Amino acid sequence: MLLLGIDTCGPSGSVALGRLARADIVLLGETTLEGRTYSATLVAAIGDLLKAHHLVLQQIGCIVVVNGPGSFTGVRVGLSAAKGLAEGAGLRIVAVSRLEVLAQKSGLPNAALDAHRHELFLRVDGRELLAGSAEMAAILPAPAPIAAGDDAAVHLLSQAWPAAQILRVPAPTAADALRVALPRIRAREFADTALLDGHYLRRSDAEIFGEKQPSPARE
Repeated sequence: MLLLGIDTCGPSGSVALGRLARADIVLLGETTLEGRTYSATLVAAIGDLLKAHHLVLQQIGCIVVVNGPGSFTGVRVGLSAAKGLAEGAGLRIVAVSRLEVLAQKSGLPNAALDAHRHELFLRVDGRELLAGSAEMAAILPAPAPIAAGDDAAVHLLSQAWPAAQILRVPAPTAADALRVALPRIRAREFADTALLDGHYLRRSDAEIFGEKQPSPARE
């Protein structure tokens, strides 16, 4: 089975092409995508990757998409592309968490990624959350060791948990996501395309700031 991986959740993204082998994924190719260009470059990058291996989309057996957490725009672009391609070509989808991918890449159960605004996307013992200083202070003792996928995460982890053993790991990619999805593909645990949504962990600014403010009480 041929697999297509899509990850547009972080500051940079990637698409990957792999083949399902007996016990692992054989990586055929991977293309890096620049951040903030996903909507303009993602579909073209997928087309170029397929063309380079003399393949068409209909030969893909499953799309593996990283559905967050990360940039709202990036998550939506990647997810929309994966769903559109899957529906158009009759393909199956497996969605994986970017934190889960980072944890498996590092070989550690705990992982952290920068969420901006002095917050982290955090995975601790299989549970994923958006963590600011208050949430991190409540998680004691600090999980150790913990994988950090960027320098900002290292800094915030060091501040909140000075004694924690932090392992700096390269950011996860679409190729890493293919390997995480392998057991689900073998078990045929595919997503319902109609119900599949982003794994955001945080509400968007539009949701937060667009909420109706209470009207002032009349005197």
